[in-house]
Amino acid sequence: MPESLSSVAAAASTAMPQNVVETIRAVIHGHQADGQFVGLHIPHFAGNEWPYLKECIDTGWVSSVGKFVDRFEVDLAEFCGVEKAIAVANGTAALHMSLLLTGVERDDEVLMPALTFIATANAVSYCGAIPHFIDSEEISLGVDVAKLADHLKDIAERRADGFSYNRHTGRRLRALVPMHAFGHPVDLDPMAALCEEYNIVLIEDAAESLGSFYKGKHTGNVGRISALSFNGNKVLTTGGGGAILTNDPELGRRAKHLTTTAKVPHRWEFFHDETGYNYRMPNINAALGCAQLEQLPTFLEKKRDLANRYAAAFAQIPGVSFVSEPSYGRSNYWLNCIILDKGQEAQRDLILAATNDAGLMTRPAWELMNRLPMYAHCPAADLSGAASIVQRLLNIPSSVGL
Repeated sequence: MPESLSSVAAAASTAMPQNVVETIRAVIHGHQADGQFVGLHIPHFAGNEWPYLKECIDTGWVSSVGKFVDRFEVDLAEFCGVEKAIAVANGTAALHMSLLLTGVERDDEVLMPALTFIATANAVSYCGAIPHFIDSEEISLGVDVAKLADHLKDIAERRADGFSYNRHTGRRLRALVPMHAFGHPVDLDPMAALCEEYNIVLIEDAAESLGSFYKGKHTGNVGRISALSFNGNKVLTTGGGGAILTNDPELGRRAKHLTTTAKVPHRWEFFHDETGYNYRMPNINAALGCAQLEQLPTFLEKKRDLANRYAAAFAQIPGVSFVSEPSYGRSNYWLNCIILDKGQEAQRDLILAATNDAGLMTRPAWELMNRLPMYAHCPAADLSGAASIVQRLLNIPSSVGL
């Protein structure tokens, strides 16, 4: 290549990464001091966190029982518009229990997006079941329901017991677990229709979507049961922690019983009537959650403002787009995303290097589950959509404080 053309090519390869760096800096103007590293999503404590935590310490109620656990469950259920919320140790525990409570058994197959966090697949494995990976689309970054319908038509057969089975493996198709990726709600109604047609349980992986709404209802209200996460990088944090949401009172009662070691209430005796799980959320974590929940509406407003500023700014940058909420829902914009145009895949790692070198934390989407060694053998549909998204998607700084 002649030297002049080589220089042009080199300039082109650095133009987009530098444009992304400058655009993020312009949007978060004033939030990056010299030499300061801007994290992806750091927790924001500006309310009653310290007084509530101090009360736990002063009274000694720091562990598995206490008033803040009860209060957090009631307030969370009210915010999400569900009958019952059960606070647990983390989002993975919430997913695991959601699967067990809805009848997922050993050697069942559970449909889920290949584009998800590892916890979704791990929770299925804890049940002795097998993940069955399906594709994602760019509007919500979640399950491609049209491709799912075609896939089920190809592989599923109803048997005399009323359940659907994978005709290629002979295993029961027990559940579908769509995930609201980065807080963007997936299109749940057509998935619910497919689940009814094939007698498959719909379980929402709502770990990232506290504060997101689907057709006017909070996520977690369409599936029979759903799971939330309150990890330190979520919109609301309890340090660690998660929750199970359901509108089925009996399912809620069972969830509370099993996650508290299946202990039968008694003044002093320790009697457990089945194999339970020590998945309880400690009171000290729930205290943090209560304080955070009081501020959640403000957090969501600030995150929406940041997303709007990103959307306007990236509209001016060729070759890259900001991922906005789908038309049928309202996103919490947990982690803001940009996606490169097709044909720009080579820019992804250049942008990751340029932004992180500039003190602005960015990261790619997760590795597809079917590419991980422990899940490479699992059944999978065509995953070309998810594979394309992974090559082009980046998360950018999204903290409430920005």
